[in-house]
Amino acid sequence: MAETAAARGGEAGACNGIARLVRVCIAAASMLVGMVALGLPAQAQQRVLNVYNWTDYIDPAALKRFETEFHARVNYDEFDSLETLEAKLLAGHSGYDIVVPSDEPSFSRLIKDGALAPISHASIPNWHYLDPVLMQRVAAADPGNAHGVIYLYGSTGLGINPDRIRALAPDAPLDSWDLLFQPKWAKKLASCGIVILDSEIDVIPTVLYYLGKSPDSTSAADLTAVEKTLMAIRPYIRNFASGGALEALATGQICLAMDYSGDVAQAAERAAHAHQGVTVRYVIPKEGAQVGFDMLAIPADAPHKALALQFINFLLQPDVMAGITNVTRYPNAVPASRPMIRPSLLNNPAVYPTAADQARFFQIGPVPLAAERARTRMWERVKAGD
Repeated sequence: MAETAAARGGEAGACNGIARLVRVCIAAASMLVGMVALGLPAQAQQRVLNVYNWTDYIDPAALKRFETEFHARVNYDEFDSLETLEAKLLAGHSGYDIVVPSDEPSFSRLIKDGALAPISHASIPNWHYLDPVLMQRVAAADPGNAHGVIYLYGSTGLGINPDRIRALAPDAPLDSWDLLFQPKWAKKLASCGIVILDSEIDVIPTVLYYLGKSPDSTSAADLTAVEKTLMAIRPYIRNFASGGALEALATGQICLAMDYSGDVAQAAERAAHAHQGVTVRYVIPKEGAQVGFDMLAIPADAPHKALALQFINFLLQPDVMAGITNVTRYPNAVPASRPMIRPSLLNNPAVYPTAADQARFFQIGPVPLAAERARTRMWERVKAGD
């Protein structure tokens, strides 16, 4: 009996010990919940933001500053074509909180497909910094500006090495799409390297516009004319690049590229700093050039929507936007950032086009799915040279 009593006493003591341990664990858990509720910057509650943006399209200092100010970690991935971005988002469950589609056709198509979440203007206090004229220009893709804000914008034109081009073709029309799309000139420049964007979204509307057609044409005859134009110069194209033309231009490996304005501006600056005798210039062809606006948007299934809104609001601060433009060489839609942008960029028409240049810009719209598929098939034939 004495042993039994002792055993029971031991069991009771053990039970009391376990009870105390449970109470301690509950208290610790309650403290952790309290820390989260109070927003304390405990390492255990560090937040995560998953961003999917174009290549070379951010100021790294802005990301570091956001991480510090908001006690968050930014996972930053890059894409080099709208086709890649759309495929990930339309598949669903991408895991991204911020994406940067161009206004047309990707942005409007993603909105139509329900892939993007609506954004309340009231949740972005810095919305008032946005240029209302520019925001109106993207309203056709996003009525009421309900799903995104302009991040940066630019045009698609020609990146040229004028010295090498003149050496091979003294009379070449440096201010015209003829330089690229006329076989006469493309053949003469093939030896110094010609690169075209690997993006049917950019190339096909541009060729349509060059031919005097609507950039949104769905006509089979118009598409045939585009294919004929591209096939005529296909033997002289070194390659189709999504992001490689920038470095190739800067180092003098090529002399002509169809590329984005900011990428060519970056190439020009890199070439100047290298002091290797390479000169790069951006040309807005006299026939006109496509202008595109890249939008900050939130996927419908984004796992961290609240933090994504804070990130957008953070980026719209004039000093942050100025830093992004200074690094990327692309203009932004926050006029208050201009006093903090380097004068060399403000006065560079490749970055901030003149009024005369802007008058030659055109925007594209969405095309029906059947027409989109026909364009894709044609683009694959052109790249293959079939």
